[in-house]
Parts: sequence; C-alpha cells; structure tokens
Amino acid sequence: MTSHDHHEMTVSSFVSTYVFSRDHKIIGLQFLFSTLLWFLVGGLLALGIRWQLAYPWTDMPVIGSMLFSGEGGQISPEFYTVLFTMHATVMIFFVIIPVLAGAFGNYLIPLMIGADDMAFPTLNMLSYWFMWPAFICVGGSFFVPGHGAASGWTSYPPLSDVTAASPGSGTAQTLWLLGVTFVGISSMMGSVNYMTTIIQMRAPGMTMFRMPLTIWSMFITAILQAFALPVLTAAGFMQLADRTIGTGFFLPEGNVINNSVAAAGGGQPLLWQHLFWFYSHPAVYIMILPAMGMVSDILACFARKPVFGYKPMVYSISAIAGLGFIVWGHHMFVSGMNPVLGMTFMVSTMMIALPSAVKVFNWLGTVWGGKIQFTTPMLFALSFVSMFIIGGLSGIFMAATPVDIFIHDTYFIVAHFHYVLFAGTAMAVWGAIYFWYPKMFGRMMNETLGKIHFFLTFIFLNGTFFTMHILGTVGFPRRLADPYHYETFRHLLPMNQFMTWCAVAMVATQVIFAWNFIYSIFFGKAVGRNPWHCNTLEWMAPSPPGHGNFDFQPIVYRGPYEYGSPETDQDYYPQTQPPPSSA
Repeated sequence: MTSHDHHEMTVSSFVSTYVFSRDHKIIGLQFLFSTLLWFLVGGLLALGIRWQLAYPWTDMPVIGSMLFSGEGGQISPEFYTVLFTMHATVMIFFVIIPVLAGAFGNYLIPLMIGADDMAFPTLNMLSYWFMWPAFICVGGSFFVPGHGAASGWTSYPPLSDVTAASPGSGTAQTLWLLGVTFVGISSMMGSVNYMTTIIQMRAPGMTMFRMPLTIWSMFITAILQAFALPVLTAAGFMQLADRTIGTGFFLPEGNVINNSVAAAGGGQPLLWQHLFWFYSHPAVYIMILPAMGMVSDILACFARKPVFGYKPMVYSISAIAGLGFIVWGHHMFVSGMNPVLGMTFMVSTMMIALPSAVKVFNWLGTVWGGKIQFTTPMLFALSFVSMFIIGGLSGIFMAATPVDIFIHDTYFIVAHFHYVLFAGTAMAVWGAIYFWYPKMFGRMMNETLGKIHFFLTFIFLNGTFFTMHILGTVGFPRRLADPYHYETFRHLLPMNQFMTWCAVAMVATQVIFAWNFIYSIFFGKAVGRNPWHCNTLEWMAPSPPGHGNFDFQPIVYRGPYEYGSPETDQDYYPQTQPPPSSA
C-alpha cells in the first residue's frame, strides 16, 4: 500500500467516523456543538433587541455596529423587526428543539435502554445533515438585500406574503420558510427513529416501566413530533406556493405577493394560524418535556432518593402531551374567535395545569428529606423547577380569554415564554451538559467554574426576565422598535436599561461556560464509568462509550431509581446488578 493510499484511507475513515457518522453518539455531539454555536448567535440577536429598547435610535457599541447595522451602528425600524423574527427562529428551531431532541435524544436513548445504536443509523445521520440546508437558508436570509425575514417567527399571512416593501425581503422570507421546512423534515426523521428504537431495541429485562424518565419524555416527545410536524410541513409548502406560484391558500382575494405575482385569492389567513399553532403548541412541550425527564434523573441522583411517584410522572407527561393537541387556539384568542370555542380552549388549557402540578409536587417530593448533593447539575435542576413554576403560574393568566385579550401583545407574554423556554429549558440543558459531560468525554467539567456560571446566570437571568412581568402589567407593547413614542411608556426607559445590562452580563457569563466546556475536553479530570454513582444503564458503559456502547450484554433487573435500597450496603443499586442470592 502506498502512502497516498494510506492518506486516502485515513481521510475517508475520519469523514465516515466524525463527519457523516452513523454512530448515535457522534451525531448527538454534532447536534450539541451546532446548537451551542447557534445559541451564541441567538443571544447576540437578543442583545440587539435589548439595546434598541434601552437606548433607542442611538449608536450601538463597536461589536453591535458590526453585527447589526450599516452606517453609524443604529438599528432601523425595519431591521428591528428582523431582529426579533430571527432571534425567536434561531432559539426555537436551531437551539432548544435540536439540543433536546437532537443532541441528548441521540446520545442518551440507546445508552439508557441498553442498545448498541439507533434502529436506523443512516436515517439518523440524515436527520442531522437535513439541518444544514435549514442553517444555510435562514443564515443566508441575513445577507440578501432587504436584511432578512421580518414577519415574526409565526410568519402570519398576509404579512408574510407582502414583505417585499424593500428589495430582496421577499427572497429572505422564502428562504426562512424553506429553512423551517427542512427543520421539520429533520425532526420527523428523528422521531421515527426514536420511537422504533425505544419500542424494539430495549435490553433484556428493560420493560417500559423500568425506563428512566428521560427516555419516557423522549419517547412521548417523538410521538408529538410524528403527529404534529406533518401539519406544519404541509402548511410551509402551502405558504411557499402562495409566495412563489401565486396560489391562494392563505390570501384573501385582491392581495399581491412579492410586488409582482397576483394571488389567486379566496384563501383564509386564519387557516395558517390554525395549522401553525396545531404544531407549534405541541412544540412548546417538545421544548420542555425532554427537559422535565432529564431534570427528574438529575434530582433523583443527587437527592439520593427514588423519584417520588414514578408512574404518576409517566402518566402526567402523557397527559400533558395529549392535552397539548387540543389547546392550540389559546394563541388565537385575539383573532375574533367565537366565544364558545374560546371557552373550550380556555378550559382545556387550564387543565394542563393539573399534570404540570403533579410533576412539580413529585419533584419536591423527590428532594424532600433527601441527602442532597449541591453539585452543579443539581443546582441547575433545582433552578429549572423554580423557574418552571414561575412560568407556569404566569401561564394561567393567559389561559383566561378575557385576560389574554388585554395582555396578549404586552411584555407579560414575553416574560411567560422566556421563563418556560429559557429560564426553564435552558437551565435544564446546562444541568444536563454538566451531568452527562463525563459520559460524553470521559472527563469532568470544573465544579467551581460550573457553580460560578450557575449563580451569575441565575441572577442576571431573573434580572432580565422577571422585570418583563412588570412591564407587561402596565401594557408595555411587544414588537415595537420605539414604544417611547407614546407618553404612557416613557417612564419605563430606566427599567429597560436595567434589563438590558442584565442581559449583557448574562451573555458575558456564558464565556465561563464556554471556557469550562472546551478546556475540560482536553484537560478536565479523567473519570471512570460512574462518577456520580447513578443507577441507570448509561453509567455502566465505558466513558466515553466505544463502538456498540457496551463491553458486555446489559441485563436489567430493576427500575432506574433504587437509591437508598436496604438490599445493598451502598446507597445506589444499578439496574444491571442482580438481586441478592436467596441462599
């Protein structure tokens, strides 16, 4: 063999192992690194929004002027609309959904059920690479003339079909729709794989009610994706047809799209809202249910107690998912909905508070009386519970139709979904990264830096988002570049400046996390298979796991949360440990 042949084989081996990999662990890490990079982009976009609200029509600092504007560092009203559109798009479609279902779902599912890989490894690889056309389309929309998509992350027509007021913005909106459609295709590939793997490939003895709650949450999330995503994908193709070939699915008669193509007319703008929210409300649970499962595992491990009410936790996850399909209309209370229909959506929405409350009290019951270890993952998990409670309680206000009509377009709504999806989900994601990092890389992240990261993030996060409730209660409007044009809101400028500097500090704090994450890959403390002394199967595999995951055939004898068992001298009882001999 020549050196040239050897070089080609080495390159080919590297590409097949680390680029177009079919190994679920590598694919999970690909999702993780991609989402962390987009998390940085989404955070910078948020700072652009906050700067405009704190210092309207003033020059941004040097970094901001390079990122967000052309001359002078100022944000134009049109570009402000692009900022909040793209911030939400990036955070929802490129960060929260793929980091939970893509990164942790891929990495953990086979390991936690004792399988050697996903059921369909090639489909799994494609589920990641179908994200790249989405990255390119949405990222490329920033650079077309007209600045980018500017119809909000909901892309409501007719607004989303007449955004060609400036040259090129029509192209940007089309690219946005293509990107979201590719995300949907990627997620559907993943959901089919997850469901099949969990149903068909569990280790011997791993019954459904011996699965960890992380796996239950991923399984139910995959079902949500499988049933909800085709609706959004079909709606996306319909709106693309409206924009490009002049169909009239969502356009009333007489509209013009892209300043050139006449729409057929006779469509219904509200039809898009129904189709969009039929997916996007279940998507709220796609963005929170995996976090709930991972937090449950972290709390049990570091409270050194079994999960309180394991089966009720499973049933509550299922109930949340089921109810999530019949409440989408609460996003449309301000659309002129029939009061009887509005009442139906209102009552069904309030019912979701019941299984959510079950989960909260079960988490508190898990922690109560435990031998709590305040590790970095535990701190993030506990903060998830507290932040989720705040977000959930504010959500009850919005479930009431008469209240929602008055607060729907205020910052109270912004506060609510940031507490659920950022203060909640992001805290769970950070906790999960610190928790499973030793399994992924065979090394431990620095605990001192981790705790500094937690406390600073917790302080600045609440300084940023809790204040939004106060703004919302006095009617401070969403989506306006200059609310201070109205005398009513001018006295709120100092509060917005306080929130902005908290947001700047929160984004800066993530430098600590980034340093800890990258440095620890190479120089972190090396650990064995089970540094946290957990019971679940992934901790029985080598750290990091090799090809095929396990160096033995795992056989499951018990549930995942037998901490403090009287049958063993240690305070944990791994799922692979046989029961004591009757002799």
